[in-house]
Amino acid sequence: MIVFSRTKNAKKLLALLLSTTMAFSLTACGSGGNDAPAPAENEVGGATNDATEQTETTEPSDQEDNSSETSDAAPANDTLVASVEQGLEGKFSPYFALSANDVTIDEMVRVYTLEVDRVGNPILKGIEGETRSYNGTDYTYYTASDIEITENADGTVYYDMTIRDDIKFTDGTTADIDDVIFGMYVELDPTYDGNATLYSTAIEGIEEYRSGVEALYSLLIAAGEDNTDFTYWDEATQKAFWEEGLPAAGEAFAQSIIDYCVNAGYASASDPIEAVTPNWGFETPEGATLTDFFNVMLEAYEGDYNALSDAEQASGSIWSYMDSAYQVGIETGESAPNVSGIQRTGDYSMRIVATKVDATLIYQLQIPISPMHYYGDESLYDYENNSFGFPKGDLSMVKEKTGKPLGAGPYIFKEYSNGVVYMDANPDYFKGAPKIAHLNFMEAAEADKVTGITAGTMDITDPSYSTDIASQVADINGSEDLDGSVITTRLVDYRGYGYVGLAANNVKVGSDPASEESRNLRKAIATVIAAYRDEGIDSYYGNTASVINYPISNTSWAAPQVTDDGYQIAYSVDVNGEPIYTDGMSTEDRYAAALEAALGYFEAAGYTVEDGKVTAAPEGAKLEYQVNIGANGAGDHPTFLILKNASDALASIGFTLTVNDLANSSDLYASYQTGVADMWCAAWQAGTDPDMYQLYHSQGSTNYYQIEDADLDELIEAARLSTDQTYRKGLYKAAMEIIMDWGVELPVYQRSDCYMLSTERVKAETLPNDMTPYLAWYQEVYNIEMK
Repeated sequence: MIVFSRTKNAKKLLALLLSTTMAFSLTACGSGGNDAPAPAENEVGGATNDATEQTETTEPSDQEDNSSETSDAAPANDTLVASVEQGLEGKFSPYFALSANDVTIDEMVRVYTLEVDRVGNPILKGIEGETRSYNGTDYTYYTASDIEITENADGTVYYDMTIRDDIKFTDGTTADIDDVIFGMYVELDPTYDGNATLYSTAIEGIEEYRSGVEALYSLLIAAGEDNTDFTYWDEATQKAFWEEGLPAAGEAFAQSIIDYCVNAGYASASDPIEAVTPNWGFETPEGATLTDFFNVMLEAYEGDYNALSDAEQASGSIWSYMDSAYQVGIETGESAPNVSGIQRTGDYSMRIVATKVDATLIYQLQIPISPMHYYGDESLYDYENNSFGFPKGDLSMVKEKTGKPLGAGPYIFKEYSNGVVYMDANPDYFKGAPKIAHLNFMEAAEADKVTGITAGTMDITDPSYSTDIASQVADINGSEDLDGSVITTRLVDYRGYGYVGLAANNVKVGSDPASEESRNLRKAIATVIAAYRDEGIDSYYGNTASVINYPISNTSWAAPQVTDDGYQIAYSVDVNGEPIYTDGMSTEDRYAAALEAALGYFEAAGYTVEDGKVTAAPEGAKLEYQVNIGANGAGDHPTFLILKNASDALASIGFTLTVNDLANSSDLYASYQTGVADMWCAAWQAGTDPDMYQLYHSQGSTNYYQIEDADLDELIEAARLSTDQTYRKGLYKAAMEIIMDWGVELPVYQRSDCYMLSTERVKAETLPNDMTPYLAWYQEVYNIEMK
């Protein structure tokens, strides 16, 4: 489960997203195969791809650039205008983009070595096309590469990759394997501070290559302001760092947080700093400066710059704002000159050697095919002599191109101006020239998305779907149908799920969070909340969301299905393992049965239960716990009604569940990230692989549930060491049963993402068929046509 919220550069971003239902984000290069059924027998074979089926538009270079005319006027029929969330950071880079929206922009100009199909499985034979069935239809996917995986007797694994020889960058040059190798070395550089985590994989030689080199700023911080050892730098450099470099970076870091709060609508650009910082969880004095704000944060982290940077960054670490002179790598020990597991085998081929089987590694091989001559320096590339397009330890030349991307994707980046990104079609895209000459991405507030379609200022948007939005669209269309005369709607399962979390160390009996008594306490609470899920989700989402019963998105291949042996409704058995509910029970009877079961769990946890009420708590436990939810202080959240009803029900048996509706979502974030919250309500967003390490392993970086279970750790680790999906699914099912037995998570809902388009201006039939969480409209944007 590669989770967007896991990245060290997205922590506070997650806070704002989790306050509602969490907006979708992208893992790089999700899909993008041909959205047509498999070619008929009379179609051209061999290297045929969907490029042969495209009708090439007039080359953008031959057309008048009318980008400046489309931002305020109704879109022309040669321009598609799509919305993105407000607050683009302008980091349109395959290596350093941080936010989901910046990633989306870069993906429009990018080609990756690997893509996935409609269920998230890698396409391994994409050059000639790989046909897979989905929802009763065969689809053929054409991608940039073929990858052959060989598991060897000694435990190593070979990934032999061959890329196409007809991938042309939009500056007219042709891509080869050296562009891929260059990109890998960027992401593996010892000073790399982007979101990619290729460095954490089992590729042979990574540790040796990255060891012995540290960024100068890191060494200076570790040495301190009073350092007298000038082995690696001189006194003037140290003085300039502490007096100028670090303070400037701190101000820029603080400014990025202010900007984020303003862009997210939590503050106005005219607000003084002291009025904005509480939205980030910090109080600053009247008349505060950016330096004051930074110092307040630094004091909260007891002077630990790295901890502050990791936890509080909005759109980049402190170090990303540091002058490039301090970001260079300094060799302090032995460091290998290359990564031994990256082996060039031809002009368009390479071998990647892994030291062990790792089911997650294949997804890390979604390497951007980016022009080395643009992002690096071709004169510095000499594979045989261990030079890879830039000086090791110095990524400054790569970062210089962050704001203006260049690639081989379906569109050519032109400019980002006044909240709009302007792009032109790439006539040389290997899947075929886009059928729309211009593509604009316009920043839009949530409240303006539906009206933007009706007003004609945008063609495609993605509002957060709810019963209120459905009613608004029905009024506009004059029909309850999703496809109407004004707006056409496509709903796609969200690649994630909403849940209620319970912190094991805070909701426990005695001192042992793993004890049966502690588990029974948490199950008592979860059993009552679970009973009210159907009513709450139906009220908020109608039929566009569903209740789920396992801690995993239903979009994952590893998700248990109702038809699977042993499938069980979450928290639907009593303390003796007997079913709580029977067929034909009325809703009220179900609620009563849930309360009765909860009393059994409370009693087993050591609570005193008399006359159908809980009257006393055992040592280490309480009669009152609090659940935090970011519902804007107004109950605006799909789980709010569920919690309110459960709270009322628990109160009737003498137990208090306080529902704390936080208007400031950063407070929600802080409460469970710091381990203070008893319970909280949030959502996870998953990637293409269901790996559970980060969330549930005892060493997981975001194990907010505080679960420590040796058997669970063993299952999670074993699942990483196999590529057999059937075997892994069984391991994950067993792992999820342990998680549920701990009572630390209640899965709540699987909602829908929504794409809305103008029926009057866009040919809806040209959108991808069978869109899924792994294939959105923009991943086959080259096929879309205007009316």
